[in-house]
Amino acid sequence: MAKRYELHPDSPQPRTISSICTDLRQGAVLLYPTDTVYAIGCDLNSKTAVERVRQIKRLANDKPLTFICPSLSEAAQYCRITDPAYRLMRRLIPGPYTFILPATKLVPKVVMEPKRKTTGIRIPNNTICQAILGTLGNPVISTSAHFAQPGEIPDLNELPPHEPVDEAEFFDRLDGLVDAIVTVQERNAVILEADQYYQVSTILDLTDTEPIVIRQGLGWQALEETGLL
Repeated sequence: MAKRYELHPDSPQPRTISSICTDLRQGAVLLYPTDTVYAIGCDLNSKTAVERVRQIKRLANDKPLTFICPSLSEAAQYCRITDPAYRLMRRLIPGPYTFILPATKLVPKVVMEPKRKTTGIRIPNNTICQAILGTLGNPVISTSAHFAQPGEIPDLNELPPHEPVDEAEFFDRLDGLVDAIVTVQERNAVILEADQYYQVSTILDLTDTEPIVIRQGLGWQALEETGLL
């Protein structure tokens, strides 16, 4: 059974954050909220935990994993950012965007795309994510967690049924797959609306001279309005 941690959405309790980070340093796999969907993740530098995340997501070794960083300066340690890419990212972060960029040597091979040597990076607009990152001191893997049917291992690459899901049931069905679960205090509803499962990030490939839109998700309309593409 996974540990349960409850955090305030705007003022996460430092002691609880510290306990979560201790688990992550020890190789735990975590289910946690982001500014898009709930995510499954672990410490970027825990190879065993990253491999477990791949197993949960049923991802082949040639499929890259995205991770979250607290800031653009931190992200620049893990990927090579051209001047045009930097200007674009600076306008969009923090927010619901995933940036595909050339990886540096700090990115473990088990995380990056092996042929292109690229990685996906997010800088989320989420207080809980930022608190975890600030205390842990390392990036955290962030791959979407979706709803599963009772008694089966979920194919988390597939979008879930487009219907509301009971919050307790959602956590219970993922309980056996992860080591710790972060819930949010003071929720006004006990139902996770279907839209929450479809609020995926917008993905931008910034490996070339011009950005390429891989997926339209949250933030897409705002991106269009900027005229940056």
